[in-house]
Order: sequence, then structure tokens, then C-alpha cells
Amino acid sequence: MSNELGANDRSPVHEYFDVVIVGAGLSGIGAAYRLQTECPGKSYVILESREAMGGTWDLFRYPGIRSDSDMHTLGYNFKPWREAKAIADGESILNYIQETALENNISQQIRYRHAVKKASWSSNDRAWTLEIDSSGEVINLKCNFLIMCSGYYRYDQGYTPKFEGRDRFAGQIVHPQKWTEDIDYQNKEVIVIGSGATAVTLVPNMADDAKKVIMLQRSPSYIVSRRDRDKTANLLRKLLPEKIAYAITRKISITFQQFFYKLTRSKPEKVKNTLIDNVRQQLGSNYDVETHFTPRYNPWDQRICLVPNGDLFEAIKSGKAEIVTDRIDTFTEHGILLESGQELTADLIVTATGLNLLILGGVEFFVDNQPIGFNQTYTYKGIMYSDVPNLVSIFGYVNASWTLRADLMAEYTCRIINKMDQKGYRQCTPRLRSQDKNMPARPFIEGFSSGYLQRMMHLLPIQGDRHPWLNSQNYQQDKKNLRYSAIEDGALTFDK
Repeated sequence: MSNELGANDRSPVHEYFDVVIVGAGLSGIGAAYRLQTECPGKSYVILESREAMGGTWDLFRYPGIRSDSDMHTLGYNFKPWREAKAIADGESILNYIQETALENNISQQIRYRHAVKKASWSSNDRAWTLEIDSSGEVINLKCNFLIMCSGYYRYDQGYTPKFEGRDRFAGQIVHPQKWTEDIDYQNKEVIVIGSGATAVTLVPNMADDAKKVIMLQRSPSYIVSRRDRDKTANLLRKLLPEKIAYAITRKISITFQQFFYKLTRSKPEKVKNTLIDNVRQQLGSNYDVETHFTPRYNPWDQRICLVPNGDLFEAIKSGKAEIVTDRIDTFTEHGILLESGQELTADLIVTATGLNLLILGGVEFFVDNQPIGFNQTYTYKGIMYSDVPNLVSIFGYVNASWTLRADLMAEYTCRIINKMDQKGYRQCTPRLRSQDKNMPARPFIEGFSSGYLQRMMHLLPIQGDRHPWLNSQNYQQDKKNLRYSAIEDGALTFDK
């Protein structure tokens, strides 16, 4: 299709693409591959607000940044993960994304420093008009289909609670999202505030060079140790062709993830005891596991933290790292005063306190000049929104590897686009059927109590109590609904 609108379009002429992908991270590059492969006649462009591809894996630079999922499921299903380490460092993951883009000529389709600020759908034009900040200049372009791959959190700002007395602290305070290479912790006392994936990554990776690292947590998280190398995967790669070995390994990993998650739902107390017993075996019977490693919630009510090769436990046993479980009373000139009365001294405080969720990249959306409040829409299969045409948003799993779902969603998007081409449709819109009108409104994600989601749940779309208005967190169910179910189901409506 031409990159300009035709003469029959009465709106101003803008650069035009069949599809626009917003975001050049793991999801965006994967979506571009699918689009090129399965919809080869479509023109497209990737708009990236930052100056480089990679998303999370280019943004975060803190010590030890790594995956908390195995790369056989966090990696793409069309590109085998070749490295020996299944729990990979951030640089290796970034290289993998860049390699994928380069191998498939996707890099040349990316426009950097293009931040989408506003997206307006016109039913007359059957097109989205995007208002873009391009290095300070406002530009516009149009597309028929819009795929949001902008992730789920704000890149410019992490979440930090209000700490009393913060300005009194004489040392340096940094959020991991703002980590720079010049931050010096050599032979210094460091406090890492937090108990999630970022905190358990930072502590052992800083411990070797710092004088002492304290992980200060208000409450514990579940932590499990796993070897960073998958012996089965590496053996299969030696014995079998690469793609077959990868497919088998991926299948094994997916099956185990699903089995374990289901076990946490059906037998939470048994799983809880097993996880805590494993920590006790790592740290010994004299360590206060009850205080520092026994959460108040059930496993997978929040993400379980992975520590490769037990590195956090090794740092604790060596005396280079310590866990303190208490509440902060106030920051002081020299560190942090706890509610118990204990004062922790520090030269550097790292606030590994979480993320700020961002709905669809913070873009303002309008349909026929009416603003869209996504918290008033029902999610359609977790990928589209009621009464919003030709818009897909890639949102991965919170209880498994993100890319498992992102891959399925990209495939499904291509199925929709191809169906529209076959039938001559220009618009597809999820709409509540008569039997759906009185559905109870349920949260976008249920059974997950992590703070970054709970703080923003009221701004997210809602889900119903029946298909296709469910936001499944189940890979097998999604595979059925996104890969094999009929496109024309009575809820996804089409218009020529």
C-alpha cells in the first residue's frame, strides 16, 4: 500500500502505513517479525521513544541485571536461545533482541526518538492519526492498525515511596531505573530497600565490591534458587538439530511453569512449606528464616524471586550481605532509622521499591473525537478493548514468561489482519453482545497482589466472567483462544 492516503481521503495528507508498532523492545521486535512473516504485503514502521532498541534490557543498567525467567520461554519461539546460560544477563538478552532485528531486516523499520503522544481514530477515514514528538518536533502519520508494544511501566520514573527525612541523608540515593555507570559503591556501606526481583539481584552482585550490603525489607518475598545453566537444554542442543532441541526445551519449561503455578493454586500451603524449607537448607537451621524469608501471602500471589546458583544465600553466608526486616521510621544524616530503634548506616541507598505502571505507553486515545478511558472498557481476550477499533495492546504474563503471551498475541494480530484482507474489511471492533451487557466487572488481573499492579488497577481495563471478555493468565487457554479459535465470533465485529 502507498505511504500516502489516496485522493478519496479528505483529511490532510500524512505519511501512511498499514500498521504502526509502538515500542522496539522484546515485544515490538517480535511483533514486527510476525507481521513481516505472516502479513508480508503490509507496510509498517516501529516508533520508539528512546534512542535505542531493547526496551527494558537497554534501559536498566544496575549491577547484575538479568532475566528472572528462563530464556527458553522468555526468548522468541521462532529464534532459538543459543547460549549456555538459561538465566541470562541483561547484555546477552539485549544482544539477542538486536540480533533478531538485524537478521530479519527489522532494524531499518525503526524510528528512534519518536514518542507517540496522541492517537485518534476516525471511522470516516478508517485510520488512526498519530501525533508524535520527534526530538522536540511535532509530526503526524496515519495507519489502519495500531499495535502497542510499549510495555507496562514508565521508563522515565520508577516508584519510590515518600520517605520521611530523605533530604537529611548526606550520601547518595538512587533508584535502579536511574542507575548510571559512575555510581561508586567500592568499599562502601550500601542499603538496598526492597525485597523483589531487583533487590535480590542487586545485593549479591554488589556484595563482592562493597564494604557491606544490607537488604532492608518491610516484608519478605518467596525466593527460590535455580542453576543458571539448563543441563537438559545444553545436552539436547548437542544431540539434536537446533530448532528441535529448542522446541523440546521450551515445551519442558512451559509444562513445568504451568504445573508449578497450578500447584500453588491447589496446594498453597504445601508449596509454601517446600519453598521455605529450601531456603532453610541453604542458610542453615540457625538462620531466622521465619522473620526474613517467610511471606504473609501465598506463593504466586506475587512473583516468586529467582536467585541463580543461590548467589543471594552465598552472599549472606559469607557475611558480605545481610537481610534486615523492619519498617523505616526516617532517613537520617548517616542512614536509616528503623521503627525498632536500630539505625543502619550507609554511604549509598538504593531504592529498589518498584515500578510505576503506565497504561498503553501514556498515549492519549480518542475514537471519533471522544476520549477513551480504558478503565471503562472490557478487555477482549486480554489484547483488545471494547468499542476501540483496530487497536491491539501486547501485555504478557505476570505468572510466567512475558514473551510466551506476547508471541501468541502477535500471531493473533496477524490472523485478524489477514482475515480483514480476505473479506475486504477496514475496521474491527470488539463489542459487547446482548448476553454480555450485564456481566460483572472484574479486575484486569486477579489473584496477584504486587504493589505495582494494585496501585494502578483502577486505571486498567476490566474483564468479565465469560469468554471472550477474560484476561487469561493461562498459556494453554490463550493458545486455544488466540491461535485456534474463530476470528469472527460475534463479539469482534467487522466493517468494510
